[in-house]
Amino acid sequence: MKRPIFYDTETTGVRHERDHIIEIAAYDSVQNRTFEALINPGCPIPPDATAIHNITDEMVADKPTFKEVGAQFAAFCEGETVLIAHNNDGFDLPFIKSSFQRHDLHFPAWEFFDTLRWARRYRPDMPRHTLQHLREAYGIPANNAHRALDDVIVLHKVFEKMTDDLSIEMCIELLATPKILRTMPFGKHHGKPLTDVPKDYFAWLKEQGALDKPGNEELKTSLEKLALI
Repeated sequence: MKRPIFYDTETTGVRHERDHIIEIAAYDSVQNRTFEALINPGCPIPPDATAIHNITDEMVADKPTFKEVGAQFAAFCEGETVLIAHNNDGFDLPFIKSSFQRHDLHFPAWEFFDTLRWARRYRPDMPRHTLQHLREAYGIPANNAHRALDDVIVLHKVFEKMTDDLSIEMCIELLATPKILRTMPFGKHHGKPLTDVPKDYFAWLKEQGALDKPGNEELKTSLEKLALI
């Protein structure tokens, strides 16, 4: 049986090819262990990033680089594990991959699961699918949002609520099964039947490259099958 490990990263920005991870945390729900580390990115942390996660240059000045922390994280996640993050495909995974490559670290053959994709597919009734919105919807108490370990603990609780008694293997299988969407999963037309959304909106999404972003594969496939793009 695969062992689920919930994880989260905080970064200096949103561009994985140029920005850096400054905090990484994980929770092994089977072995009831946690991992948490601040990371010196080797560059100043932009004020707008600090405003989100409250991590300052002073806090990371004497911390190790990702080369050391990445190796420790890999050891923590060793074995038949599935790494679970909210917006994993669009944010955390690209940052993890880029950081391992940048520091010449071997990237383990982990399996990954994106709870944002799951929420969009199986909770289309919700107006928003951010982690904090899901936390509120499921009645989970608030915590120190946007610090990695706090978000990880919330993510674990949200995941249990969303998937009930399904095994992680079944969740992976269900999420991998292609599904034709009938309603718009995000944006200003969220919740509308795809056939009621103006075609020029889809044309704009395509032009902006939004349909090719990780996590939007089902929307693109659905629009193609419904001849809307």
